[in-house]
Amino acid sequence: MFPVVPERALLELARTEGGPDTLTLLVRDQDTRRLLLLRAVLDAAEAAGPSVCTAAQKARLREDWALLTEADRLPAPGAPTSEHRPGRAATRNDRDAPPGARGTSAVADAPPGGWSTRATDETPPGARRSRAGAGAAPAGGDARYTNPARARLFHPLTGPWARSCLRGLDAAPGPADGERARRLRRDLAHFSAIAAVVAAGAGIPFRTRLTARAGVLALPSLGALHTARSGDVPVDVTCAEGRLVLRQADAPDVTVHLESGVGAWSGALAWTPAHALPGLTRTAPPLPLDDLDPYRELPEGPGHGNLRTPLALDDAERKRWLQAWSGTALALRSGGAQRLAEAGALLRCLVPLETPPDVGTGRGSCSATRREAFGGLLSSTPPDAVTLAATVVHELQHAKLAALSDLVTLHRAGPAARYFAPWRTDPRPYDGLLQGTYSHLAMAAFYQRRALVGGLPDRDWAWAQHARYRAQVGAALPALVGSPDLTVRGRRFVDEMAATHERMAEHPAPRGHVARAQAYVASARALWAQRHASALPPSNG
Repeated sequence: MFPVVPERALLELARTEGGPDTLTLLVRDQDTRRLLLLRAVLDAAEAAGPSVCTAAQKARLREDWALLTEADRLPAPGAPTSEHRPGRAATRNDRDAPPGARGTSAVADAPPGGWSTRATDETPPGARRSRAGAGAAPAGGDARYTNPARARLFHPLTGPWARSCLRGLDAAPGPADGERARRLRRDLAHFSAIAAVVAAGAGIPFRTRLTARAGVLALPSLGALHTARSGDVPVDVTCAEGRLVLRQADAPDVTVHLESGVGAWSGALAWTPAHALPGLTRTAPPLPLDDLDPYRELPEGPGHGNLRTPLALDDAERKRWLQAWSGTALALRSGGAQRLAEAGALLRCLVPLETPPDVGTGRGSCSATRREAFGGLLSSTPPDAVTLAATVVHELQHAKLAALSDLVTLHRAGPAARYFAPWRTDPRPYDGLLQGTYSHLAMAAFYQRRALVGGLPDRDWAWAQHARYRAQVGAALPALVGSPDLTVRGRRFVDEMAATHERMAEHPAPRGHVARAQAYVASARALWAQRHASALPPSNG
């Protein structure tokens, strides 16, 4: 089912590059895995006992899936269809009908491959930017997809939602049953909101009831309704002619008008629209700047340090994001045309994070990616365009290597944390060392390209950054190359990384920067050895 990675693509990625075909291969595979993940949620719900997922929850899940299937079956814009009848409203009675009664496939009847895995069907730029209606793109839709269902389900933050559902459905009974049930109830209710957004973007009229979570009804890619009461609040939703009417008890109705990009506007103060940044290029779709989705938080655990607090943007923070973003495409291009191309192919949304107090001032920032949220990048507010561009380069390497690792077994090393990484104070497992070295190799190449561009005001700073990243990679490569746990293809990959690092010597940084970088790495190694001498493997010496 999954594609074979050609040798050419493997070596391109080892150089931290990747042509259009290679990036498309990674994207399509990740999108296929997303569909399989969604299918796993549906199968787990069907298999769950009534104490975990009730009959009513299963029925609603089937109906929501049927609504998604109806939207997925819509043809490309302008093509005739006999399946979709504009103007027909899905009523409350439809919701109570047996699965499949609305003329769409029920989840239990849909085969695992029932959703096409051709996830990157192309349409002409701008072809789906009309106001939402029958067959139009959804608010926040990506021009790479020919229907709103794909644009929504491949949104990065749908992945964490699906994983949360699986944890709730698969967890063994125990003392945490009450909390797990509450979480699962909210997770399944969020799927209803996803289905409603997709149907609205597809121009399918409907009436349904959704549930606000802790006083907030999040409609992904559209915005959020703040309810008059706190807690979990029922909200009746009616969709017709590009408008949503949101009705709750003891509060005025809120009318929301779907936009032709990300977001939807309303004159009601209770409504907060979703926001987006302009596309990186003239023909690229807007990029969601998602500070509303309830699944944007990083999971608990040591891997992400203190980067677990998402940031709800105010006008000032939003302006800072826009200012930095407006120069990001130029900054990416200055580090090599490939950097702009891979950002356009892989980046699907930005999630703002609060800046931890230990980041400092100047060009400091923090960022992260989540393996289950392919295409999503979490970052604190960037101080400038170059910092944001570097963040994009750094984090997209993690996304690329994680996607490649889903297709190719590069090594069989265990999880033991015993390797020295100059950018960390703690020992790293082999896979963590590979991930870090890979992203640092890309950063060394990015800053070297910038330093070689004449006339840049920060050229000396770029040389300093290049020298530091290259020295760090040089210190980590021996452990990677010398590992007996590499597979045949993994060794080809790591050897090409080493060759890429060596070729950088053709354009060396000024001697002063090189000397300071080497001294920094030597100091980091000595301090690490003092703290973790017993863990230092011979191959990493």
